[in-house]
Amino acid sequence: MQALHDHIAKDGFRLRGTAMSRVDGFSDVVFGFALTLIVVSLEVPRTYDELHKVLVDFIPFFLSFLFLIAVWWSHFSFFRRFGLHDTATIVINCALLFTVLFFVYPLKFLVTLVAAQFTGHVGPDVFTSPNQVRELMVVYGAGFAATYFCFAALYLNAWRQRTRLRLSPLETTLTLTYFWGDFGLACIGLLCCLVAGLLPAGKAGEAGLCFFLIGVWKTIHGTVSSKRARHAEARTAPEDRLPLAPH
Repeated sequence: MQALHDHIAKDGFRLRGTAMSRVDGFSDVVFGFALTLIVVSLEVPRTYDELHKVLVDFIPFFLSFLFLIAVWWSHFSFFRRFGLHDTATIVINCALLFTVLFFVYPLKFLVTLVAAQFTGHVGPDVFTSPNQVRELMVVYGAGFAATYFCFAALYLNAWRQRTRLRLSPLETTLTLTYFWGDFGLACIGLLCCLVAGLLPAGKAGEAGLCFFLIGVWKTIHGTVSSKRARHAEARTAPEDRLPLAPH
């Protein structure tokens, strides 16, 4: 656990929530339940055909697993950085957990469909109407956007309490950096919804290409934010860089 804390704090942010709380425990239970919803199979294969199907479903499971772990890591990092358990944080956290549970099935369905397209095993009865493709992309984009809007809201709420938390200039800058990073990802999800709505129904699946903008956004945001962080670090007093006592 200490190694995880050290990794989170490597940007110079002092951790205020290193102890486990009831909010952390409840959230981990929800994330664990979400992971069980994407398992390849609940039963041990009894024939090779069943085993083959499990192996084919491994890639969609792996991709879904990676996304959920990325969301869990963002959640873990936030609560370790701030240790907030005020009413606003709890409400936003509940909205995030609800979104994660809702998002699991659209996520697994979409990655399974994409994997099937690469292997050429897409059944003719997956979609009965072109409008269903548009609806799928809108649902996926909305779920992705809602997830990262929740993270952005968490960081904005933490920034609002910067005086009470006694955030240093570096920590205040980093808090806004994390806010804009997640806000940008949420906007990409909304862009996917918009493009899916504007494209012809049969072409709506191409809205998924919007998610390639994630790499572009992270590159631009990382370049700009790193310069701001260096300037903020220069304004931070030495005593405000020392690790906080665990609590």
